[in-house]
Amino acid sequence: MSVTTAAADVGKRSEERVARIDKRFEVPIFIAALLVIPVIVIEQAHVSHGIKTFGATLNWVIWAAFATELVVMLAVVPDRMRWVRSHPLEVAIVVLTPPLLPASLQALRMFRLLRVLRLTVLVKQYRRLFTLEGVRGAAVLAAIAAFGGGAIFSQVEKGYSVWDGVWFAVTTMTTVGYGDLSPHTTGGRLLAIALMLVGIGFVALLTGAIAQRFLSPQIRSSVEAAEADVAADVGDIRAELARELRGISTRLQELEQMVQRIGEPTGS
Repeated sequence: MSVTTAAADVGKRSEERVARIDKRFEVPIFIAALLVIPVIVIEQAHVSHGIKTFGATLNWVIWAAFATELVVMLAVVPDRMRWVRSHPLEVAIVVLTPPLLPASLQALRMFRLLRVLRLTVLVKQYRRLFTLEGVRGAAVLAAIAAFGGGAIFSQVEKGYSVWDGVWFAVTTMTTVGYGDLSPHTTGGRLLAIALMLVGIGFVALLTGAIAQRFLSPQIRSSVEAAEADVAADVGDIRAELARELRGISTRLQELEQMVQRIGEPTGS
């Protein structure tokens, strides 16, 4: 085995190990990102000191999960700087969202909403959108958009709670738009645009899945009938070709016999 081949094998094994470890972090990070929403709700709600303490502890656990992922991945990847450049969100979450930030730094604490973006790891599990699993995954993403959008709305639009934001997100995603809550900041309007796109996309996906569910038997029957017709036509063509080849073979044999008779010497 040459040195180049050995190096290639080592590099391949290293990449497989990194991919395997990264795969193991998907579910824990998804759960951690999902818990960001109740933590923000607890912080803004008027609840007991015990629940506030629970929320603060949960905030530490969430940050520790992201920090653990970052440390482990930097320890196993062969090129750390390349991994950092290709994973800026993972680095930003750990650097910009430590629980040590005091309540006075509200602007920096808003960076914790970056954690919600890690929920996009769920998309990897649902690539077949029009299947039942795909619709279920899209529904989960729509629910995440509603709750996450509500949390963001309560941060960018002052004076509203998270549940007000969730109400705004749901009415915006369904394009109902009661008008009782409306964004007044640029961030709120951008959020509304994003929620509209998510809601319209989910409705379109759901409509397409339902249509496929009802029309697929008819489409399958039509395709099977067309395939049968094509198979029959191909069979007829093959039979015709076989007859032509047999005729050509017969004529070639006759020509061969004629040539042999011509080449035979005539009797004296």
